[in-house]
Amino acid sequence: MRSLLRRTGGRSRPGLGRHSLRFRLVLFVSVTMAVVCGAMALTTVAVQRVYLYEDLDQRVTDAAERSQGGLQHRPGDATDLGFLNERGQPTGTVAARFVDDRIVAAEWVTEDGHQRMLTAAQRAALDGILPDGSLHTRTIPGLGTYRVTAIGGDGEPVLAGLPTAGIQRVLDRLVIVETVIASVGLAAAAATTTTVIRRQLRPLGRVAATAAEVARVPLDRGEVAGLTRVPTSDTDPGTEAGQVGVVLNRLIDHVESSLGERQRTEERMRRLLADASHELRTPLASIAGYAELMNHGDQQIPPELAWQRVTAQSARMTGLVEDLLLLARLDEGRPLLSTEVNLATLVAEAVWDARAAGADHDWRLALRLPDGHASVIGDQSRLHQVVANLLANARLHTPAGTKITVSVETTEEECVIRVQDNGPGIPPDLLPSVFDRFSRGDASRSRALGSESGSGLGLAIAAAVSEAHGGRIHVESEPGDTEFTVTLPRADAAPEGGSRPGQGL
Repeated sequence: MRSLLRRTGGRSRPGLGRHSLRFRLVLFVSVTMAVVCGAMALTTVAVQRVYLYEDLDQRVTDAAERSQGGLQHRPGDATDLGFLNERGQPTGTVAARFVDDRIVAAEWVTEDGHQRMLTAAQRAALDGILPDGSLHTRTIPGLGTYRVTAIGGDGEPVLAGLPTAGIQRVLDRLVIVETVIASVGLAAAAATTTTVIRRQLRPLGRVAATAAEVARVPLDRGEVAGLTRVPTSDTDPGTEAGQVGVVLNRLIDHVESSLGERQRTEERMRRLLADASHELRTPLASIAGYAELMNHGDQQIPPELAWQRVTAQSARMTGLVEDLLLLARLDEGRPLLSTEVNLATLVAEAVWDARAAGADHDWRLALRLPDGHASVIGDQSRLHQVVANLLANARLHTPAGTKITVSVETTEEECVIRVQDNGPGIPPDLLPSVFDRFSRGDASRSRALGSESGSGLGLAIAAAVSEAHGGRIHVESEPGDTEFTVTLPRADAAPEGGSRPGQGL
């Protein structure tokens, strides 16, 4: 969990990865808006420039036509440009006359409305313009850039031009105005975006705070419970932050349940070791005691009796160790032998063995087999151990005269073994742990739980073997009626791959 929440160590990656998500979002939005505003401004300037130049070109053409008309009404010297004195001629207007496609006179209108001759260098800037009505852009030294045209036709060929400085001033002002407006707009948009993003990311910040708080909890020891969860208000699946909150809560639930299960497993293991140590200590002490008496040649206990007691205690220890080994192998998932087992025969034999060991009990056997047989796939010796443990449990912990009924039933998919007795019953507080290892009742039995050895492993082995065969075991008990039920899949209904072939435990 901590490794998931710990920041990535090592060298920082270059670029924006080192900055917060808030910063990157604001930067991205700002850059995008700046690009959009720049594109709009450039488009506006370009369109305005085209419009202004079209208007200027029209005015240049009109000026040339007026000049040509003025010459028609003022016949005289070929170098006469007196028409420039007429009203309506804009300041800076350039005019020229042609003789044989050669400029022979050129003047321009000054700011005070007077005419002034163009210098040779200025006239040279107009060379190459023919009176064909086409428009040209020329830079006249000392005057600036002009749009110029020359027309001929049926009248006198003349040239006229107007300066583009006015258009450039308009475009410059437009650029300045758009820059100011865009700057103010971008600043306002950045501030608004920052505020909105900060508010929208607050739930994500609370989710991160919850994760950090969980990361500070010592998860490697002790009981882990009550971990902080993301508030319900921050777990709306309709939002991205809410989805993160939902997933984090699920992760915390999983971590908490896993750690809780780990702690319960550790506690069971500690109890198992303590109980196993306690069970082994008694026979070991007995063996050590008898061995000590034999070494000192104590005549009060015959050697044969001492050896018998040592052998009995050794057998008890051997049985306990074998039971523990069996449970350990079942926990590891070791394979069981897989053969077809007739449960009716197996249960009948187990009942006869139990009747021989407990003749003071009333034993009953009932077979309810609609199709005449009850076969399962499994390990015959282990299944016999399950039934034997259940019968020994009923025999050892019920008083003499108790009626014990063992039945075998079949359905279309399952075989069911029931062991029912009318003894005192299992105390309610012991029912939840009836199949736990080393679980016992009080000495009065109400009902002790275990195998014949009294180690408390009999029912645990019965449950583990049943589960290893794909079945289940269940108990219901009340005073005068206790029933253990073992359910196993039938051989002809077992799912493919349900049995586990092997060499056996």
